[in-house]
Amino acid sequence: MQSDSREPQLNANLNLIVVLLIVFVIVSLVLFRNLFFQSTYLLKSFGELSVEPEIAFKNKKPTFLEFYAEWCEVCKEMAPKVSALKDEYEKDINFVFLNVDNQKWENYIRKFEVNGIPQVNLFDREGNLKSTFIGKQEEITIRESLASLKGETKSHEEIHSAEFSVIKQKKNYQGNPRSHG
Repeated sequence: MQSDSREPQLNANLNLIVVLLIVFVIVSLVLFRNLFFQSTYLLKSFGELSVEPEIAFKNKKPTFLEFYAEWCEVCKEMAPKVSALKDEYEKDINFVFLNVDNQKWENYIRKFEVNGIPQVNLFDREGNLKSTFIGKQEEITIRESLASLKGETKSHEEIHSAEFSVIKQKKNYQGNPRSHG
C-alpha cells in the first residue's frame, strides 16, 4: 500500500524535473543566442553588406573579395573575424562577399578558379590580384595583408592555403556546376 502512495509523488517530481530542464534549455538559448547563432547571422548578412563587384573594381580602392557559403563550417568560424576586419577597414577598402550558391556570381567563381571556400582574394587600387587565401586563416595574416594594401606597400602575389570546404564539380555543366552533397 505504501508503494502506491509514493508513485504519484515520484511522477510529480519527475514531471517537475522535466519541466525545469526544458525551461533551462529555452532560457539558455535565448540568453546565449548570439553565441550560438552569431556566425550564421553574419554570413547571411555578408551578401547584404557587400559592395557590388563591378563598383569595387572601378572605384580606385583596394578590394577584399570573399567567396563563401552559408553551409560552410570554416566560413562560419571565420565570419566574426572577417566582420571585425570589415568594420575596421571599410572606409579605405572595398569589401565584396559572393555566395558560391548564388548563380549570379558564376562568372566570378570561374574567373578566380574557386574550388574551395572560404577563398579571399585581395586586390590593389588598380584591380591587380595581390594575395589569395584559401581556407581558414589567422586574423593577423589577413590583417597584415589588408594593412599592406591600404598602405600601398609593394607586395608580391601570394597564395595561402589552409583548412577549407571543397566545392565539388558535377560531371555535366547543365545549370549549377557545384554540388554540396
